[in-house]
Amino acid sequence: CCRTVERKEQPSTWIVPEMQHAYCALHRSGYAHSVEVWQEGQLVGGLYGVAMGKLFYGESMFSLQRDASKVALVHLCQHLQALGFWLIDCQQDTPHLRSLGAELMPRDAFYDYVRRNLLECLRGDGRVELW
Repeated sequence: CCRTVERKEQPSTWIVPEMQHAYCALHRSGYAHSVEVWQEGQLVGGLYGVAMGKLFYGESMFSLQRDASKVALVHLCQHLQALGFWLIDCQQDTPHLRSLGAELMPRDAFYDYVRRNLLECLRGDGRVELW
């Protein structure tokens, strides 16, 4: 649904079939994960991203019902916090994400997180069993 939901001020999506296949392969490999929000048997919102080590790289989110993506993000935050994750990289600075508590981070600080995370991943395979 992240690929097909119409978005304000976006004439198309970056989630072309090749990207969809790539993320499916990442999921099968244990790196890509999704959080889905269902209401009365219907998928109404969610998000997906890539977990590597102790960082989660958010890729896309959508809502078909008001606040459904917010519910998914809150659930993800709670779950990642319980697993000891350090950071969610939202990749976009939007009013929607700011309303949920996202903050800009200086580039050097972000790179420090990525460097530390890569060193941790080198000690293992980087995959995290989220669910």
